[in-house]
Amino acid sequence: MKFSKQFSMYESDHTQFIKSLRAQTPGMEDRQRQGRALLWDKEPTPLSEQDRIKASTVKQQAYVYQNKL
Repeated sequence: MKFSKQFSMYESDHTQFIKSLRAQTPGMEDRQRQGRALLWDKEPTPLSEQDRIKASTVKQQAYVYQNKL
């Protein structure tokens, strides 16, 4: 979709805010990557550990909120 020349230089308020935030805090993206690596990028679990976890889980009933009478 091609915009006319009058809209080609438009930047939203959000884009301007993000650009100014990046300019004010130069190490922000590196800290974001480190935080992501800390929480999400993990080593794969070995098969022996997966087997142990699978064997130690308790089977859940089909509908958790229904009482067995």
